[in-house]
Amino acid sequence: MSGTLRLDDSGAETLEPREVPLGGLRGITVHRTLPHRSRPTIGAWCFADHFGPTDARMRVLPHPHTGLQTVTWPMAGRIRHRDNLGSDVMLRPGELNLMTSGDAVSHSEISDADDPTPMSGVQLWVALPDSRRLGPADFEHVPDLPRVEGRGWDGLLVVGDFAGESSRAKVHTPLVGVQISLHDPDVVLDLDPSFEYGVLALDGPVDVDGIAVAHRALRYLEPGSRVHLDGPGRTVLLLGGEPFTEKLVMWWNFIARDHDEIVQARDDWMSQPVGGRFGRVEGHADDFIPAPELPNVRLRPRVRLKS
Repeated sequence: MSGTLRLDDSGAETLEPREVPLGGLRGITVHRTLPHRSRPTIGAWCFADHFGPTDARMRVLPHPHTGLQTVTWPMAGRIRHRDNLGSDVMLRPGELNLMTSGDAVSHSEISDADDPTPMSGVQLWVALPDSRRLGPADFEHVPDLPRVEGRGWDGLLVVGDFAGESSRAKVHTPLVGVQISLHDPDVVLDLDPSFEYGVLALDGPVDVDGIAVAHRALRYLEPGSRVHLDGPGRTVLLLGGEPFTEKLVMWWNFIARDHDEIVQARDDWMSQPVGGRFGRVEGHADDFIPAPELPNVRLRPRVRLKS
């Protein structure tokens, strides 16, 4: 795991995006801010990829997950989601797909062939706590997300509670995600003092508490922060939650608590890629994404900084 961590004079962090080639999007590059070697999680948010705008088409064949929720948030372009639970949903901008892996799930994501719109969006993961990570898989498509607003801004609430509204998307730790459009300079957001937050600049640079945050970078805010945003006409994604203190071992598409769980998940996927523990995603014949080779060292938990 790599990436640049920039500290200002106060010691606050800006996580600069690192470019990652993603073959499932036909060779395009995504911009990843989480996980970071010094900040593996913000709340239970543990993965953030920003992609597009791009004319490339998404073609992510069946692949597995454990121990997490996937949060798919398109800003332009339509995506067809299919999974081993039997879900078959066309996801549109302003709608949410939330898939809970529990112990095992598999799915595919394919661009709508009839939609020529250049694609852009964010793919996020949420780490599941011990109380839920070994449970059954689940999938929710939420087309009617709450609209929220305040002085100088408005937005869509993806998960959690914010500005007096609640998303019906089910998460398993105290968490919030909201897309915010800025209309005025010096917008002040009312934040939960028990949460840590990240501000992801979605469509151009913004100022966060007087610090310039580049397009696609993520500004970290420790618990108890009060945030000022300046960037009229810009859009940001605010992610937050109570600090997640359970240890995590993350590798490929799996989240576990130790190396041996990762090895078992990989073996299960590769031995029965279209059945068994991870089920079968209909509509792809026997096509699937094989797991990479494991490194020749034991995987260790990622350690977060103290907030």
